[in-house]
Amino acid sequence: MAKVVFSLIKEKIQGHYIEVLQNKGEILLTQIDVNQLNQAKANVTLTQELLTKAIEKANSDPILAQEAIKQASNEISSALTAVTQVQKTSQTESTEF
Repeated sequence: MAKVVFSLIKEKIQGHYIEVLQNKGEILLTQIDVNQLNQAKANVTLTQELLTKAIEKANSDPILAQEAIKQASNEISSALTAVTQVQKTSQTESTEF
């Protein structure tokens, strides 16, 4: 099996994560919006807190627990939207040199 050699350069430029992969004279550029990923991460963290609150209040305050579940669901949707947007806007270009 042929051995493939890749070189990888990672840079953070204005909130974006850039990867440059070099393989046998071909460059692949991938741009990832780190700000959106950080937002998704924050949404997930808040979701964990809300679900913990819902669990704690499940028996003593079911109305509060239901509201926490509803908010957690919204946070999950926001996180998924952010991650999906990053996937859609990530660009992969192939250029030979």
